[in-house]
Amino acid sequence: MIVPEISIIIPLYNKSIHIARALNSVLNQTFYNFEVIVVDDGSTDGGTKIVMDFNDPRIRLIQQKNQGASIARNVGVQYAKANLIAFLDADDEWTQNYIEIILKLRKRYPQAGMYTTAYQISTHDGKLTWPKYKYIPFRSWEGLLPNFFKSLAFGDSPVRTSLLSVPKSIFIELGGFPPGYRWAHDVDLFGKIALKYPVAFSWKLGGIYHGDAVNRLSDLKRPIDYDEPFIETARNAIINGEVRPDFIGPLNEFIFRQETPRVARYILSGNSETARNILSQCKPKQYYYYSMKILLLLLSIIPYPVIRYSTNIKFLKIALMELFHISPEAKYSQGLYR
Repeated sequence: MIVPEISIIIPLYNKSIHIARALNSVLNQTFYNFEVIVVDDGSTDGGTKIVMDFNDPRIRLIQQKNQGASIARNVGVQYAKANLIAFLDADDEWTQNYIEIILKLRKRYPQAGMYTTAYQISTHDGKLTWPKYKYIPFRSWEGLLPNFFKSLAFGDSPVRTSLLSVPKSIFIELGGFPPGYRWAHDVDLFGKIALKYPVAFSWKLGGIYHGDAVNRLSDLKRPIDYDEPFIETARNAIINGEVRPDFIGPLNEFIFRQETPRVARYILSGNSETARNILSQCKPKQYYYYSMKILLLLLSIIPYPVIRYSTNIKFLKIALMELFHISPEAKYSQGLYR
């Protein structure tokens, strides 16, 4: 039996309306020596039948009770035969040459811990937009990102889970996706890899992230006390001296950026003390983020009745959303318009 060059892991949970598009984007690749492992995470909408109807020997279906996307992806990796793993969400899709781009990146940059390509975002109005990348060299460039965390702190993420490929050995070494987290578990894996290994990036378009998909996790309202695992991972790495000197500043900026929506929600809900406790652990130095920290501290000392009953409360909420870079797709899920 021929060993596949790459194993593709697709977690599936109630995405019957999208899974055929994702699978077709894989089967239409210009490179053919791959396997697809679809891990059904307890779907109830008939998506598994759609997978089985493809009747392609390269596709395997693993079924389990619902345990979440992290565990589904980790289980898929356990079944993978290839030493290179690619991930694709059931509601996203690849361009025809995605695998080819990734394999060329791996050949040119074998020292990298993860490989990714540029992507586009399909918005709710049906338009395709480019992410707002920062600190990535000019278009058409490919190579090892100069500073992954600087790109992450000041722009859209250079990598999405659906555009992530990683050597199986590195995935296992770093523990895979952290279980038990509903949000930002993917960022934890990206960050752990980037702390230890270079990140290879190509400007060639590799896929489309469908922000317009149904049942997207980003559409759900996050609880005010949700945790992002990489925040703790990053802080511990800094404390333990495991971070390159040029990564420390961007990591602190990223931590603040990720914490600001939660801080804003605490202020708007009247829990300013918790907001100030979170801010006390944030150490941004870049002027814009530092100024935002001061603004949040000032807002946190305004008596809650003034905030709650102000006739300008809607304006305040919108201003907070804009100031703290909460994406339009997430404005309702973050609770700032409620």
